[in-house]
Amino acid sequence: MSTFDLIGVGSPIMDLLARVPDEFLLRNVAGEKGGMVLVDHSEMQRIVGLLDGDPAYATGGSAANATFNAARLGLRTTFLGKLGNDPLARIYRHAFETAGVNGSRFKHGDQANARCLALVTPDAQRTMRTCLGAAMTLAPTEISAADFAGCRHAHIEGYLVFNRALADAVLTAARAAGCTTSLDLSSFEVVHASRDWLFSQFRHGIDVVFANEDEIRALFQDQTTDFATLTRKLAGHGVLAAVKVGKDGAWIGRGSELHRIEPVAVADVIDTNGAGDAWAAGFLYGHLRGWSLPACGGLASLLGAETVMHMGPIIPDTHFEVLRPRAMALGPKT
Repeated sequence: MSTFDLIGVGSPIMDLLARVPDEFLLRNVAGEKGGMVLVDHSEMQRIVGLLDGDPAYATGGSAANATFNAARLGLRTTFLGKLGNDPLARIYRHAFETAGVNGSRFKHGDQANARCLALVTPDAQRTMRTCLGAAMTLAPTEISAADFAGCRHAHIEGYLVFNRALADAVLTAARAAGCTTSLDLSSFEVVHASRDWLFSQFRHGIDVVFANEDEIRALFQDQTTDFATLTRKLAGHGVLAAVKVGKDGAWIGRGSELHRIEPVAVADVIDTNGAGDAWAAGFLYGHLRGWSLPACGGLASLLGAETVMHMGPIIPDTHFEVLRPRAMALGPKT
């Protein structure tokens, strides 16, 4: 029997959260709205210094958010990523262990902890600038099958693919340890930079692929085909395809199966940061518990919808406790 149901793999990033008008992005931030760009320490300090006030803080990181929420749902989880040497790193680990994530597979670096500034505009879209700090120093040579020993499933964030050698090392080690794998494409920038690599990994064997509207269109370089067809196309590469289409719900494809997942209506969207990660957590919980694909999608949508009603990527504890019985009720009746 596995010690852990799920190991998340990615960067343990402390999120800095700030509301800004669209004009702030136009004046001060290069690149497309809604994307994620890596920046150095000085650029991070420059943008933060232009904010009207101090940003709020929350634990973040794509695979980390998914792992955090999966633990809250009841999966046995651990996390592989490199923390820094500062107070933010200690706060981060404490938050994860308090949520039930085993902290024994964190690695530790000599630099400051990774940070991601999420600039949230009035339409609830988030534009992210990330300084990876210690997380960036995680080297392929530090990764081995021992990191995945006793783990049933490895969930890997697409941002890792910016370091191709590291992503290769992670997938090789996870497969050697007997893990099934999932990959969240994470950003259209990731996809633009790595299409050939992604298709080669699908052929080599990735079990679940998560994509949103922008990411699947970037993957197939197709801006017009409907998402049902694109989901079938992704599933045709031998993966379980989970394609999130925001307020319009999602599509899930596996082999010849195709399921439309209805959205959970949200009257007041506050912040989309972390919604896709919460969606992945809900899906993986159901998937690893043997739920049907529609039930997995229903749970995923419930968590994603709850996340957008709060600032930051983490659903507040008081709201999660109310949400959990509704989530479990979506599963098989015993």
